[in-house]
Amino acid sequence: MTTKVHHTLLLTGAAGGVGTALRERLKANCTVLRLSDRVDFGPALDGEEMALADLSDASAVSNAVQGCQAIVHLGGVSTEGAFDPILQGNIVGVYNLYEAARIHGVKRVVFASSNHVTGFYRQCETITPAHPPRPDSLYGVSKAFGEDLSRMYFDRYGIETACVRIGSAFAEPRDRRMLASWLSFDDLHRLITACLTTPVLGHSIIFGMSDNAVSWYDNASVRHVGYVPQDSSDGFREAIYARTPEPDASDPTVQYQGGTFLMAGIPMTAHRK
Repeated sequence: MTTKVHHTLLLTGAAGGVGTALRERLKANCTVLRLSDRVDFGPALDGEEMALADLSDASAVSNAVQGCQAIVHLGGVSTEGAFDPILQGNIVGVYNLYEAARIHGVKRVVFASSNHVTGFYRQCETITPAHPPRPDSLYGVSKAFGEDLSRMYFDRYGIETACVRIGSAFAEPRDRRMLASWLSFDDLHRLITACLTTPVLGHSIIFGMSDNAVSWYDNASVRHVGYVPQDSSDGFREAIYARTPEPDASDPTVQYQGGTFLMAGIPMTAHRK
C-alpha cells in the first residue's frame, strides 16, 4: 500500500513515454495528480488536473506549481541534440521550476536526472553518487546543471530533492547495455514513492536502476531513501544475447557507460582508432 503524504502532486513531462507509464501509478501517491506538458494531450481523468506549461515560460510554470505540495519533474528535452532546445527545456526550464517551488513553498522535488551525467565513466567501472560528474553530451551537461541547481536550492531554501539518475526506463531492456542500466516502470514508481515518503530526504543523488546482476552503479550511500528494487534485467539476458551481435570492444559506445549518446548530436572524436 502506498502512503499518500501529499494532497496535490505535480508531474511534469506527463505526455512523454515515462510520464505516460507513471500517470496511473502515481495516482496512488496523492489525492490529486496534476499533469503538465507543453501541448494538450487530452482531458483530465478522475483524480487528475491539467496544467499545461512550456518550461521556458516562467509564468506558466509558476501557475502549474502553485498549490501542489511536491513535484516529480520529468519535463524537458530527453535526448542529445542542438543546444538551444536543451538550454530552454533543461536549463532555463529547471530554473523556472525551482523558482516556482521556492515562491510557492514546495519543499520536495523528485528531479529526473540521467545516467548521462556520468556517461564518460567506463563500463568496467562501478561508481557511486560521490563520483564527480563526467557528462557524455550536452544533454548530460544540462542534467548536471539541474543537480547543482537543486543542491543550491536545498542549501539556501531547504527544498529537498532526489536527483534520480535514470538509467534506461522501458517496459523491458532492449540491448546488452540495458542489462546494466535497465529500470522497470514499476521499480521507477517504487523509487519515486521512496523519495516522496522517506522522512528526511535532504539532497540525494540516487541511481535509477532495477536489481540487475550486472550494474555500474552503487546506491549504498543513499539507503536512507528506502528504495528496494524488485525487478531485474536478468530474465531478459538470454533473449537479448540471441538477437544482438557480439559487441566491438574498440567501439566507444561499448567502452563507456553513456552508450550511443557519445555519438549523438556532434559525435565524439577522441579515443577513435
